[in-house]
Amino acid sequence: MTPQTLFALNAERAARRPAIVVTDIASGDQRLVKAADIARDPLHDVLDAQLRSGKSGTVEAGGKKLFLNVHAPAARLVMVGAVHISQALAPVARMLDYDVTVVDPRTAFASPERFPDVPLIAEWPDVALPPLDIDPYTAFVALTHDPKIDDPALTHALSRGCFYIGALGSRKTHAKRVERLRAAGIPEAQIASIHAPIGLDIGAVSPAEIAVAIMGQITAALRLRKVEAKAA
Repeated sequence: MTPQTLFALNAERAARRPAIVVTDIASGDQRLVKAADIARDPLHDVLDAQLRSGKSGTVEAGGKKLFLNVHAPAARLVMVGAVHISQALAPVARMLDYDVTVVDPRTAFASPERFPDVPLIAEWPDVALPPLDIDPYTAFVALTHDPKIDDPALTHALSRGCFYIGALGSRKTHAKRVERLRAAGIPEAQIASIHAPIGLDIGAVSPAEIAVAIMGQITAALRLRKVEAKAA
């Protein structure tokens, strides 16, 4: 890899933007494809599929054998609400290599005893969320059922381009949430991106089952999406 390619790759990684190093196995020629450029690349379908898989590998394309070295940021999960579902969801997400953070201003809920080895921020969303630098490789879930906490948290997440945003609550609860967000001036397209009721429809009842449903939906959003990263 040339110094210029390495420098460019390190810049993308530092900014948490995915990229792929394409190596022609026969000639050794290499080039860097940034996520923002994949749609315009001659190999866009192959590159997009490889990036969505999150794994490096060898492919044959354009009559050549290529090694695609995928550099994708570690996915993050930010949970607003230190509730029973969060307690079940955190270990599942960590098992899938997500960096997990729990935000809840209610210190009785956001305690190390309830969330061992999980970073906790016992602050209101307007204080807790901006320093987290939420980005397109972040999944965001609002689980408190309290509009004073969930609404500002969702408003922030919707402005940050998260690959997944979900909110706990029935269809009736979400309809009221939509009215509040609309009244706050949130664009309709952003509101429509919220997964609510949250999780896959698998008939989940217990916190553990709901956690599985949520993580399944998050996984589908990550692995099946078309990557639309912001350009540098």
